[in-house]
Amino acid sequence: MPPSPSGTEKAVIETADLLDEACRTGVPIAPVRDLLPPGDVAAAYAVQNLRTRRRLAGGRRITGWKVGLTSVAVQRQLGVDSPDFGALFDDTAIPDGAEIPAGTVLQPRAEVEVALVLGSDLTHERHTVADILRATEFALPAIEVVGSRIRDWDISLVDTVADNASSGVYVLGTRPVSLDALDLRTAGAVLERRGEPVSVGAGASCLGNPLHAALWLADTLARLGRPLRAGDTVLTGALGPVVEVAPGDVVEARIDGLGSVRAAFAAVDAEQDPRGATA
Repeated sequence: MPPSPSGTEKAVIETADLLDEACRTGVPIAPVRDLLPPGDVAAAYAVQNLRTRRRLAGGRRITGWKVGLTSVAVQRQLGVDSPDFGALFDDTAIPDGAEIPAGTVLQPRAEVEVALVLGSDLTHERHTVADILRATEFALPAIEVVGSRIRDWDISLVDTVADNASSGVYVLGTRPVSLDALDLRTAGAVLERRGEPVSVGAGASCLGNPLHAALWLADTLARLGRPLRAGDTVLTGALGPVVEVAPGDVVEARIDGLGSVRAAFAAVDAEQDPRGATA
């Protein structure tokens, strides 16, 4: 007879169930941080891992990883001093310019990012920037549409980690650029909504350089026994402030040297329930 789950294990399962239910119903829930031991980030990652295993068992495929909390200001807001991470899945990858159906992402917000697509594995416990450069096959401009299953974005670090780093969907540009043609630290970025600039930034806003975010992720995942692999897409983190989006919005991101990428949010039909399957 298998041993009974511990109190923390029960809390992890309960938290995962609530977040998955929010995905199914499209109804945000109260913060989950009080369901887990206070400040227990390891338990929050256990929730994330359980939800990931459920998605894989349901036929989804991991296409890469995202780095969150790369802004010093956001880290201070949540009282942390390091980023977090979450998994990307095949059904959350949206083609450039394609419409994102209303309700796909709960409480959506858009941000412009640099995406790195790997050509080789990163398996060391401690990597160098040179390792990241060598392993990256090409870079792309990206829009990440983050979302939260937590009502009103009332999140702590534990909430966002359990919620797969507040992942939603992501959109990649289609013109690959080699890193030897880029200076990601100084690359400027702008995000426009319906043609109006709403967020500006640069690579230096992402842990000083998007490569630093990729380095942190590579080291962290290798130590956890699930290293970055060839073919993985890495979303390195926001280059500027995150922007709220609504049905009918169109956002376009441009990054110096990388080009542009566009995301469109479908309008809500008068008879359509905007709630639906969420990432």
